[in-house]
Amino acid sequence: MSDRMYPPATRELANRRRALAPAQQAAFDAFGKAVFADGALPAKLKQIIAVAVAHVTQCPYCIKGHTKAALRAGATEQELMEAIWVAAEMRAGGAYAHAALMVDAVEPPLERKADT
Repeated sequence: MSDRMYPPATRELANRRRALAPAQQAAFDAFGKAVFADGALPAKLKQIIAVAVAHVTQCPYCIKGHTKAALRAGATEQELMEAIWVAAEMRAGGAYAHAALMVDAVEPPLERKADT
């Protein structure tokens, strides 16, 4: 076992994962191929979206893999960085929007407390 938090993505690790659940791995591989194929959205745009989402989910393997795939599909570094900024704003916006849960949970609500 490695001392690193994230072991390097190697063929050996991939083969070990596949051997532990080959049917599920095959289904996941087929799903990924279907999802990232050209469709209503071109493959390049799907990979750019994947890079942005990978930053929100904070998956280092996904960030590296989908960045490489996006570049192979024709994405530019500027497109990828702009997509990451969109993801960052959406993540921050979600945190801000969820502040409504805290405000609603305050007992008694701050507005009513100020009135007394």
